[in-house]
Amino acid sequence: MHSVLDELAWRGLVVQTTGREALGSALADGPLSLYCGFDPTAASLHVGHLTQVLTMRRLQLAGHHPYALVGGATGLIGDPRMSGERVLNDGEIVATWVESLRGQISRFLDLEGEFAVTMVNNLDWIGQMSALDFLRDMGKHYRMGTMLAKDTVARRLQSDEGISYTEFSYQVLQGIDYLELHRRHGVSLQYGGNDQWGNLLSGVDLIHKVEGRDVHALTTPLVTKADGSKFGKSEGGAVWLDAELTSPYAFHQFWLNAADADVVNYLKYFTFRGQEDIEELAVATEDAPHRRAAQRALADDLTTMVHGERATAQATAAAAVLFGRGDVRDLDEPTLRAIARELPGAEVSPTTPLVDAYVETGIAQSKGAARRDADSGGLTVNGEKCSAEDLTGEIGDLTALPGGYVLLRRGRKNAAMVRLVG
Repeated sequence: MHSVLDELAWRGLVVQTTGREALGSALADGPLSLYCGFDPTAASLHVGHLTQVLTMRRLQLAGHHPYALVGGATGLIGDPRMSGERVLNDGEIVATWVESLRGQISRFLDLEGEFAVTMVNNLDWIGQMSALDFLRDMGKHYRMGTMLAKDTVARRLQSDEGISYTEFSYQVLQGIDYLELHRRHGVSLQYGGNDQWGNLLSGVDLIHKVEGRDVHALTTPLVTKADGSKFGKSEGGAVWLDAELTSPYAFHQFWLNAADADVVNYLKYFTFRGQEDIEELAVATEDAPHRRAAQRALADDLTTMVHGERATAQATAAAAVLFGRGDVRDLDEPTLRAIARELPGAEVSPTTPLVDAYVETGIAQSKGAARRDADSGGLTVNGEKCSAEDLTGEIGDLTALPGGYVLLRRGRKNAAMVRLVG
């Protein structure tokens, strides 16, 4: 591929630009200073943010200067949503989230060297701006017709709830960000998701009016599933990058369960595999979809990138245990806790007879059924055969797994996780 813009286009990461030829020339002439903004609306980024974070990494690897903006000011306001007014979060909470997101973003980027990322916070300049400065120096450059025509604003105005001036002003604040970064650091490219196109143009137009210079904007796609449903959601809600909010096992499973129709695009968006490698995986998916080679590559690459090699190995081992393969004693406590969420289970006292634990979790229909299963060799505890005599003992006499967990199984398909308490 001839340039980073060509690579982004091949990966499907270019939707709109202020001028493809001009942007291509600017990137080729580089190094270019660029930025993307992330608003702290939660304590963690989720997988939907990965498009932007990894696009920044690609541009950094191509020899450009990235500025990652975590919006301590805009996070106090909130980008208007189609669904209605946002709840304003407490300033101290937002400040905590700013630090959390800065740490997460930093993990994906080079922090040293010629093209090291610079972390910035728009509270540093917006927080110093008076209401009069905002209205006189910035507000005069905005026209109501343009602001009202923005898709989200127009839809909200037609709704019963309407839109507050607070959220209506968000597009001005984002324009100020671009102007300020252009003045301070020579930033001349802002990119973001395609729903941010109006906000990106706000900054492009403001810089043209105030500084008399032309700068660039680029949007990436809003990732959806092939069936049109929202990307990045599991049954429990968003898939977070924080291991405490979404376990590495659940994270790995999310990507492993990608549909065949989606997986090639996800490999392009979210991995650093080259064109030849991805094309081979596309052929493998078409020829032998049951092997899920592309999904495994995707899940392994991203889990390793976000959580590390050990977490990927643990996630793979946990999946094997759930399907009746592998040794549960090789799993650490966080992974055991994650797969416990996937299985029937119960909390029991260490003095509980083992047979009662089998019945309480539903693995056995009755004590008699449990004894018959044990006699036929169908029961295991933490992967070891369980005899009818073993069933009479207290579960606390067994060697528990980390965290006090005990894996009970009947045959290969029926499993439950018991946790010893008290």
